[in-house]
Amino acid sequence: MTGASARHNIIVSNVIFSLKLQLRGRACTVYPSDLRVKVAATGLYTYPDVTVVCGKSVFDDRQQDTLLNPTLIVEVLSRTTAAYDRGAKFAHYRTLESLRDYVLISQDIPLVEHFARQPDDKWLLGVYDQLESVITLDGIPATLPLSELYDQLDWPVDDASPLRIMREEADLYSTVDQP
Repeated sequence: MTGASARHNIIVSNVIFSLKLQLRGRACTVYPSDLRVKVAATGLYTYPDVTVVCGKSVFDDRQQDTLLNPTLIVEVLSRTTAAYDRGAKFAHYRTLESLRDYVLISQDIPLVEHFARQPDDKWLLGVYDQLESVITLDGIPATLPLSELYDQLDWPVDDASPLRIMREEADLYSTVDQP
């Protein structure tokens, strides 16, 4: 994502750093947002904030800039992308047979949504909102402690109310016209 906020970039850097340390010496590769992912079944091309492949990376082209088989995708949410990342984009991602974990990280409040593919091909949602929480990524051998994801970020007490954030997002995406 070009032009991302400082908070967004700090979170992305923290995710990459944490995963790189945990996956060192294993057959998993961590990619930042400059690597394009193609969802072959739907034709979507997208640039996730963080992508991990465990096993051999499969590319769509000789330039090796279009990945076909992500195991983990991480998106840092903004108020303008949250609905799309949770909805239509995730619908595309669910068609990727290789995808095992999809993680959505709020940059406004400590809140992480983790979707994990189950053996029956259904997705299980885990919601984490405590900095002491640790997300276990079964699709790759790693964890994501919220304290590490949100390292170096301050949370203004009066500004970070989850209820206020949810109301603002609901207002932003409301389709009801007022007379």
